Amino acid sequence: MSRAIGEGMTMRILRTAATLVGVGAFTLCTVQSATAQHWIQQDDEARINRSMFRPLEDWPAPNEYRTGGGMPGAQYWQQKVDYVIETSLDTVSHRVSGTERITYHNNSPDHLPYLWIQLDQNVRSIEHSRSYQTRRALPENFAEMPERVRRWIGGEPFDGGHDIMRVQLVDRSETGATGGGAIGSGTLTDADYRINNTIMRVNLTEPLEPGGVQELEIDWAFNVPDSGRGAKEQVSDGWIYEIAQWFPRLSVYDDVNGWQTDQFMGRGEFYLEFGDYDVKISVPSDHILEATGVLQNPEDVLTDEQIDRLERAYTSETPVFIVGPDEVMTAESRPAQDGMLTWHFKADDVRDFAWASSKTYVWDAAGYSYPGEDRVIAAHSMYPRDAMPLWDDISTISTIQTLKTYGEMAFEYPYPKASNVNGPAGGMEYPMLAFCGARPRPLGDDASAAEIEQGYSDGVKWALVSVTIHEVGHNWFPMIVDSDERKWTWMDEGLNTFLQHYAEIELFPEFPGWWGSPANIREYMRDLDQVPIMTHSDLIHKDFSNNGYAKPASGLTILREVVLGPEVFDEAFSGYAQAWMFKKPQPSDFFRSMDEGAGEDLAWMWRGWFYTTHYNDQAIGSVERQDTEELLGSTERGQYYYRITIDNNGGLVMPIRMNVTFEDGTEQLIQLPADVWRMNEKQFVYGMYAHDDVVSITLDPDHMLADIDDDNNVWTAPTS
Repeated sequence: MSRAIGEGMTMRILRTAATLVGVGAFTLCTVQSATAQHWIQQDDEARINRSMFRPLEDWPAPNEYRTGGGMPGAQYWQQKVDYVIETSLDTVSHRVSGTERITYHNNSPDHLPYLWIQLDQNVRSIEHSRSYQTRRALPENFAEMPERVRRWIGGEPFDGGHDIMRVQLVDRSETGATGGGAIGSGTLTDADYRINNTIMRVNLTEPLEPGGVQELEIDWAFNVPDSGRGAKEQVSDGWIYEIAQWFPRLSVYDDVNGWQTDQFMGRGEFYLEFGDYDVKISVPSDHILEATGVLQNPEDVLTDEQIDRLERAYTSETPVFIVGPDEVMTAESRPAQDGMLTWHFKADDVRDFAWASSKTYVWDAAGYSYPGEDRVIAAHSMYPRDAMPLWDDISTISTIQTLKTYGEMAFEYPYPKASNVNGPAGGMEYPMLAFCGARPRPLGDDASAAEIEQGYSDGVKWALVSVTIHEVGHNWFPMIVDSDERKWTWMDEGLNTFLQHYAEIELFPEFPGWWGSPANIREYMRDLDQVPIMTHSDLIHKDFSNNGYAKPASGLTILREVVLGPEVFDEAFSGYAQAWMFKKPQPSDFFRSMDEGAGEDLAWMWRGWFYTTHYNDQAIGSVERQDTEELLGSTERGQYYYRITIDNNGGLVMPIRMNVTFEDGTEQLIQLPADVWRMNEKQFVYGMYAHDDVVSITLDPDHMLADIDDDNNVWTAPTS
């Protein structure tokens, strides 16, 4: 198009716009589009596309493994790793030791000359821990910090790393197509291996071919620490042991990373392969034990009465005591009075295995079935008497509520049980098993009558509801939708925090606060020292919880409640979750899947909210009123026509929510899509007819768009 033709067309557009009867937002956008483009992220040095609406350049090209629609491709593959483990707990030395048989199935198209194995306990190894080596100096106010914090950041390093006593390969010629030999079977030869901090490389005698199976065995042990994700704690009745990240586990080999060999630094969590587990755990006979999977030998480790109570509990709508508080540590509560008992569990299609053991446990249980299903999901809670009253009221019902809400919004829980255990871990998750730490504290003088009656504060009640739903909810993300936590905290924590709120208010409509609400994230959005959500977990230098949990959850809330609407969002979100059950999605898979399922190009949202640290700051620039008679020659549409100029002072493009109050007291909520910024990302002029004078206008009136500045969001008509 020549310059002369272009200028002539511009003049025709302007003349036509002045005479159109339907003058309004569309007309004003058209007029603006005839001027130069105004991009928020303008770069005058480079004449390239800077639009917030442009496609995201960071996404990998679709291929046979991952489609352009965010779904697993026709040739998608992932590895499978099965474990047979025999382990024991020494409660005198506080030491766990064990032997494992690993069966590695190479479903990739690649030949693998070696295997990488995670040794997570080495995060506490004096010899191997890179976390110990990179500790910063103590702060000047160290003495004023709470004791728990001082222990965490300044205590003497605990030597709790893995002691590896044996690594042997099983002769592959003796292994069947599926492997799965018993511990000690087959011809075993010492493996060539080396330990690199929290991972271990095991060299194979010959590369493992596609479709091949390699078995190996490892003997190991470690000392149980006093704090961390897996730890021990002494309560009034004795010790509690929560055992997690406790056995050498295969690293992930996938189509995106090859071997995922990121070191475990203590923050970025876990990325693991699915497999089947057969685990035998020997503990003192007075202990009650809970673990991932289904107990195979209840007649050996439970009393007949406890087995009967479990059957009754699974048909009960309210929790039933399996071990009551008056039965803890009594002879009648255990089938043997001395020595060790071995608890045998099996779990299929899980990516990890954890367990907890103590003689102090009270145990209650109930059952839950999805509507129209006969399948019963067992919900268990185990806790010391120190956690009562509280856990007996809250834990199991919160677990069941998680099954309900997450089942509706993502997919129905596929595993046979969901358990919650109280102990030293403040909140941590594993397949079918959660560790939560909230306990009642003495009530203060300001306690309400209701708090006195229930025996604990509302604060600790809400804390247990929240942490239980959150940790049990992690069964969906990342225990089943298996994202890479070592790199992308938000893909499990953010998605889980988003769903958590809906379960909380469904169980208790009066639940206070909302972790992940757009209103509550505004202070963090003002922080100029944050990093984008799309930052690897171990590179988030401050405010990890807001970055990985609250901000992504707030963004999803904006998408659901404002941008897409619940029906469209839920259909897209559940579509993503169900497509990636028992598979390994990457960030681009989530973004593409949501776009595809919602029927929207949401690049502006993903780019602004997830890839940058920009904030939303819309402002009312001016409000002009014109008599409609003067504009149209008629007052049929209203007495006045208003032009409301909205300036975009932040770095994001967001929808507009605007509450207009008229002189007669009526109000109108105007909602405009983010598309209003397509032609001009810095300013938009909205036109509206009115039969009465407008007395005030408020942008983002309910803070659902996380606008950081209330002061420029309100316009009030001047008084005459």
